[in-house]
Amino acid sequence: MTDTMNVLFISLGCDKNLVDSERMLGSLARRGYGFTNERELADIAIVNTCCFINDAKEESIQAILEVAELKKTGRLQFLIVTGCLAQRYQEEIHAEIEEVDAVLGTAATDCLADVLDDVRAGRGRNCFPDLNGVSQTVSDRRYLTTGGHYAHLKIAEGCDKHCTYCIIPQIRGRYRSVPVETLLAEAEQLAADGVKELILVAQETTLYGVDLYGKKSLPLLLRKLCGIEGLKWIRILYCYPEEITDELIETIKSEEKICHYLDIPIQHASDSILGRMGRKTSRKQLQEMIEKLRREIPDICLRTTLITGFPGETQADYETLYRFVNEMEFDRLGVFAYSPEEGTPAAEMEGQIPEEVKQARREELMELQQAVAFDRAEEIAAEGPVLDVFVEGWLAKEEVYVTRTYKDAPDVDGLLFLHADRELMSGDFVRAKVTGFHEYDLTGEIYDEFTK
Repeated sequence: MTDTMNVLFISLGCDKNLVDSERMLGSLARRGYGFTNERELADIAIVNTCCFINDAKEESIQAILEVAELKKTGRLQFLIVTGCLAQRYQEEIHAEIEEVDAVLGTAATDCLADVLDDVRAGRGRNCFPDLNGVSQTVSDRRYLTTGGHYAHLKIAEGCDKHCTYCIIPQIRGRYRSVPVETLLAEAEQLAADGVKELILVAQETTLYGVDLYGKKSLPLLLRKLCGIEGLKWIRILYCYPEEITDELIETIKSEEKICHYLDIPIQHASDSILGRMGRKTSRKQLQEMIEKLRREIPDICLRTTLITGFPGETQADYETLYRFVNEMEFDRLGVFAYSPEEGTPAAEMEGQIPEEVKQARREELMELQQAVAFDRAEEIAAEGPVLDVFVEGWLAKEEVYVTRTYKDAPDVDGLLFLHADRELMSGDFVRAKVTGFHEYDLTGEIYDEFTK
């Protein structure tokens, strides 16, 4: 079926989920479907859900319910739910939301177009392929939603870590790497389409290749990606600290295209809590790895995430975490209050922490990090370095360009607002001199053209 029905596609959750959404959008585009962001113009709605924490779960449910209402009151004819919430609560979704025509699991990305054809033909069905099957090998062109100049490359699916608070292995399956050849083909296509920055994502990037090649192969993949013409930056997210090797560090140092930026989720710094979480590192090991990274790559930017209020977290545990954050002075940091997820060991643990305590500890850590970030921004502004920046767009009201440095991943980190005396285009790389700062963001002026 290839008519011009309009699809409203709502993608929720993480950037890994976004890649799935872009693959699904690409498959629909090849079938001749059109897309709209206007709910009143949609004939078909697809909601790609998340359920990593309770807030994400509630957001997904609310999105489904809002779209379901359109089926009663508007032109909307069909509603399909996919993604993590769908994988976990398929029966509940069908039982409680009668407007839903089909439910697709997390491994059903390649099934969407066929399912939609069946739904339109009156054959509503679900699709839940084996979670532990072969990871996606399709390198068909995705429908990019990021503006076309940067894109995420999902290098693996699933996770084998089984942290006690996390539901991901149950809804995404075991760790499955995507073959190097498939990733190179996809990256080459993205570069040919104008992508300049490639952001590597997975539940864990550092274990890439262990299942396929018998060893950690992220350095090999990185070196091959660096050979692709047109790519300027390659950024690595979700690196588990215990899996970072000397070879990976050397690859980051030696390859010019790789940003000196690592996202390292550590979650806590108390050995007691790390043990209860099922994490594989101690406070000492975390400190040693951070110090090693900074010693080997002096200009590296380190991002991490933390959880406050994990079951059994005493005041002493929390103070250990607070001191660690204060001492390490991470460049970027996010903090989540612990969210108990049914079906996980942590949800059944004794010592559950009151919500107000979780939130208070989270807010205190964020205040600490804010002070660190402001100090860093002030230091950078005083130094006035010249940096390569990636142009994302133009703010007409402020008459400045929105740009990012290598220290800034899109959507989660800061920006550099750039004054320029000539027209720039989104996707350009230019030289900028830092002249000031405002909270988390820097300001600067054009210095010298770098490359396009």
